[in-house]
Amino acid sequence: MYKSKKPYHYGTGRRKSSVARVHLFPNGTGSVTINGREMDDYFGLETLKLIVRQPLETTGLIGKVDIVATVSGGGVTGQAGAMRHGISRALLEMDAEYRPALKAAGFLTRDPRMKERKKYGLKAARRAPQFSKR
Repeated sequence: MYKSKKPYHYGTGRRKSSVARVHLFPNGTGSVTINGREMDDYFGLETLKLIVRQPLETTGLIGKVDIVATVSGGGVTGQAGAMRHGISRALLEMDAEYRPALKAAGFLTRDPRMKERKKYGLKAARRAPQFSKR
């Protein structure tokens, strides 16, 4: 687990099977570190970086807080969504006045969509074996 001597705010974010543990340090320089790597190295696509920055843009804190996150599970899009959820929760812990703006943007709602389980007798969740006429 991440330990720091500086005070921080914590938020857990989840999406699909991804989990993000976010530590938000107030009065920072704006650096975002994910699993020990910079955000630019971790997320290659610009859209994913945009998703992670959305809560900071909404609250006007870009360049004012440092973020250190540990992300596991799922794919890169799910991880970016989990990061957004975790950052939003940490911001809420930092200042409760951000709640209306974050809630209106939909960043505090956990995305409940999950992969549907495979059913017996089928090849996937809904994909049935092909029927052939004789």
